[in-house]
Amino acid sequence: MKTQVWAIGKTNEKYLQKGCAIYEQRLKHYLPFQFYILPDIRQAGKLSSDQLKKKEAEAVFKQLKPEDLLILLDERGKAYTSEGLARQMDKWQQLSKRRLIFLIGGAYGFDESLYRRADSQMALSKMTFSHQMIRLFLLEQVYRAMTILRNEPYHNP
Repeated sequence: MKTQVWAIGKTNEKYLQKGCAIYEQRLKHYLPFQFYILPDIRQAGKLSSDQLKKKEAEAVFKQLKPEDLLILLDERGKAYTSEGLARQMDKWQQLSKRRLIFLIGGAYGFDESLYRRADSQMALSKMTFSHQMIRLFLLEQVYRAMTILRNEPYHNP
């Protein structure tokens, strides 16, 4: 199964771009992986938060396929330990889905239609992080999960 991380909108923060690129390259050693940026919504500043979430959801649905496993990154989602995420990733990888997609929403979160479509919701912390920083945190945790599954020394329990 291909694993992808989708994020809505690009980041201008060079340190985040560099960190994401490092983990994207590392992940390709373990599995078919892609980090995908969905384009920013045009004239987003003129839309209400609900209108923006709806437009972002429309952009996601254009790329999403029925056979995809969709995991939303949401502060109210299930929180895992690093070992727990590794076990869950192993279970997800065994499913007969074509792609495992982790979706990082925009600044206002997700439209209700994405919550209805999602197969699961996952939280990286009870704290709220910017939708740009969470990209790096998620990539690192997915990488950590892969090293745990391979019994490699990156993770120190």
